[in-house]
Amino acid sequence: MTTLREVLQEHVRDGSVPGAVGLVARGNRVEVQAVGSAAVGGDTPMARDTLFRIASITKPVTAAAVMLLVEDGRIALADPVAPWLPELASPMVVRTPASPVDDVVPAARPITVGDLLTFRAGYGFPSDFSLPAVAPLFSELKQGPPQPQAVPAPEAWMAALSRIPLLHQPGEAWLYNTCSDILGVLVARVTGQPLPEFLAERLFVPLGMTDTGFEVPAAKLDRFTTYYRAGTGGELEQVDAPDGQWSSMPDFPSGAGGLVSTVDDWYAFARMLLDEGAVGSRSLLTPESVRQMTTDQLTPAQREASGLFTEGQGWGYGGSVDVEKAEPWNVPGRYGWVGGTGTTAHLVPATGTVAIMLSQVELAGPTPPATMRDFWRYAASG
Repeated sequence: MTTLREVLQEHVRDGSVPGAVGLVARGNRVEVQAVGSAAVGGDTPMARDTLFRIASITKPVTAAAVMLLVEDGRIALADPVAPWLPELASPMVVRTPASPVDDVVPAARPITVGDLLTFRAGYGFPSDFSLPAVAPLFSELKQGPPQPQAVPAPEAWMAALSRIPLLHQPGEAWLYNTCSDILGVLVARVTGQPLPEFLAERLFVPLGMTDTGFEVPAAKLDRFTTYYRAGTGGELEQVDAPDGQWSSMPDFPSGAGGLVSTVDDWYAFARMLLDEGAVGSRSLLTPESVRQMTTDQLTPAQREASGLFTEGQGWGYGGSVDVEKAEPWNVPGRYGWVGGTGTTAHLVPATGTVAIMLSQVELAGPTPPATMRDFWRYAASG
């Protein structure tokens, strides 16, 4: 049988990635392998504690933070967000998804906390990026591949968001990414704390996630990877160095994709979800909150209309949920997501399985690369 090390090493050998760290846990048996190097041609080998830009596998963490506030009684899923996000008090919606940004109608109802958690608030990416109302998400909000130092501070970001119309009416359609960034601002405004402080206090410290945050301190830069994308000729081009955009705290801590972390830190988060919100003898989240996060929230029509769930997936809070076995690695109930910087993290509550693979090459599109697919096959084979 092929080993985890062999699965990862194959893609280092063919040049797809400089290195990778993989973790597969089945019950109490945890297997971790680190292969390759932290940089192309570098002499720093990958290690279990190597730090990565985890991109969109930040989203489940942000969703968990929102559920903490729900459990605290400070917000409710049905609450309109306008009291905390007044910029969204009177949103306008383009008349049709293909309409110009100035051809708008009022929103039929307020945007709620639940709309943001399920990515059905009306903001975000559809399958067709050419629609007029999508362009401002890139130009004004700097959505897309993470670039933390380029994004304006939350007040300016929200002011820009208020000028961008919704692509769909609240509750109508699933749209990707932007809702997690809005949730990060919501957490900060509800609590009166910056998002990094709240996440550290309520999640990272209780879970022992000592290497997770929105910046990499100078003392840890020797454990941080260099970030790449594939060039037109197939060669890897550097996007960000260890002392680059993540070496200082950004003005806008992105709840959609701003965190750096390690396989063991994300595994601690996954273990909490597998244990129905428990951390040792204390409860961080209730079983009901975990169930809501890890249950598909979309209608079949919404999944089909998204154009992105082609492999038997739906969407919970902050991550996808497998609803059918459409691929060899699908397991109904599997929850998690992928990050555009080359990361993937999933857990299966019914079997106690966790599969996390971190690398440092940007995804070329919505189709997961062979590195991830081979890793998922291995994780599902045990």
